[in-house]
Amino acid sequence: MESRKEQALKLRNAAAQIAQSRLPIQHQANGDELRYRFNEDPTTVRGGKASHIANYTKGLPHEEKDGLISNPNDYQQFVKGIDSGNPRDFQDTPLGPKGSLPGQPIEWKSKFTQSVDTNVRAWESAGAGLTFDLEGPDAQSVTMPPAPTIDSDEYIAEVAELYEMSLLRDVPFAEFDSHPDVAAATARLNNLTWFQNTPLPLTDAARARRRGYLTPQNVFRGAAFGNQVGPYLSQFLLRGTPELGGDKDGVLDGLVAYGATVFTNKVRTATPHRDYVTTWQWWIDVQNGADLRRRETYESGEQKYRFITTPRDLATYVHYDALYQAYLNACLSMLAIGVPFDPGIPFQGQDTFDHQQGFAHFGGPHILSLVTEVATRALKAVRYQKFNVHRRTRPEAIAGHIHQWRNTQLPSLAPVARLSDKISDTLHKVSLHNQAQNQRYAAELGASCHDTRNEFTGENIYLLPMAFPEGSPMHPSYGAGHATVAGACVTILKAFFDHGYVLPQPYAVSRDGTQLESVDHGLSLSVEGELNKLAANIAIGRNWAGVHFYTDYYESVRLGERIALGILEEQKLTYGENFSMTVPLFDGGSVRI
Repeated sequence: MESRKEQALKLRNAAAQIAQSRLPIQHQANGDELRYRFNEDPTTVRGGKASHIANYTKGLPHEEKDGLISNPNDYQQFVKGIDSGNPRDFQDTPLGPKGSLPGQPIEWKSKFTQSVDTNVRAWESAGAGLTFDLEGPDAQSVTMPPAPTIDSDEYIAEVAELYEMSLLRDVPFAEFDSHPDVAAATARLNNLTWFQNTPLPLTDAARARRRGYLTPQNVFRGAAFGNQVGPYLSQFLLRGTPELGGDKDGVLDGLVAYGATVFTNKVRTATPHRDYVTTWQWWIDVQNGADLRRRETYESGEQKYRFITTPRDLATYVHYDALYQAYLNACLSMLAIGVPFDPGIPFQGQDTFDHQQGFAHFGGPHILSLVTEVATRALKAVRYQKFNVHRRTRPEAIAGHIHQWRNTQLPSLAPVARLSDKISDTLHKVSLHNQAQNQRYAAELGASCHDTRNEFTGENIYLLPMAFPEGSPMHPSYGAGHATVAGACVTILKAFFDHGYVLPQPYAVSRDGTQLESVDHGLSLSVEGELNKLAANIAIGRNWAGVHFYTDYYESVRLGERIALGILEEQKLTYGENFSMTVPLFDGGSVRI
């Protein structure tokens, strides 16, 4: 007989063979990084020098005149550190405003930034994609298709959608079907080529992402089974579970059993109608890495906490959620209400028949630990895509280039001219919104609106209003960390639980956010649909905040799905029981493990 050590070695080798035998992939960016550098035509880039207008430059020194990086060599040093993984290369990369010195006070441009004690933010986990993992697909063995180029109709639609979403942050989800502002935003988006039936030369990936005409039921929602059925928010972000002891039903309170304690599906209520990064000086500070985290404001009194009622509430949730929080909570909820496991998983019969119950394997502790275990592996994979492959700019940055192009017509910003022209109607609405925001900031910060030098004056402010004072995180846009983790964690849950199981009576949030209300009793919401919706809610919640694009969500959940499937394939080897899992996929169909 083989020793236990020999058997363990064989299993480890077999898992390594699975990982090694996966088809080779090629990482491919969209070409914008090369397209906007070393072009001798001064009408497209600044004096023939690299502008990197479509790529992530946040944290590097930027020019106040046009908002582009001060020195293209800084970008090359940034990439050098990304490629090498050597911390010293990042220490040698300029961080902060032009001319700032380590340990010296920084002269920030905006009155908002000056009003708080502000330092610079460092880049976040740029080397994570270079690490190795001993379980699941290697971070570099999975990939994403190229992101849309900034001159494409798809990108125009993505940018317009984010501008429109920023204007709707305080509309209750309960009113989305009837609110005139949502209808007007949808109509403006439907005027764009991307949302019409106009034939376009597209890659297979772009063709799959094209959504077609927007309606009240699909606008600002995800694209997978169940995403467009029922309330906007997944039941796993709303309803509670029966209370321990059985003397109270915690469903309508949003109280979910967490062992003998409970957590509540409510969020801290951010101040409504308050957006950030709405002046050029503020935008420059943010691009130069100003650390304005936790400078947002919140409500007090009876509205201090409430159910997720508006897009702003959802943005707040994804601002501070723990990495796998929503999916651990969903798992706890399904265990509490008795959602059955996938029929192929053992130990689900009567105890008198099986003589065994699932616990350390094929039970609660198994799934609870595995749904969190995949998260960090998904995060490493997407970090490689972010930093090492695509380096895509964030929405706030491209909006800054649009703003400055419309106000200055600087040749260095000409690459966004077509984009700017195609979404003029939306930009007009945004400008009025920003003007109102800035009038309030002028009053709060003691800046006279009659002072022509006051940054809060002016009517033509085309910046993307942000839900967070610091704007986006200190890492590139494509893919999205939240979305990749969502795809991985939700895939684990769909593998373990019976994905066709219909959840109990569905609920939606009241218009004021104080209570849950039952919805159509004839509406059937399945585990699969509500988990897909949960992944979309969390991922697109980052879009509501203004920090991600639609394609970041769409491709990233699929990246996370591949990570989770790979881990399940390898873990299957380690169990002696004869079992299977049938996993429904985001693109339709299923995989049997």
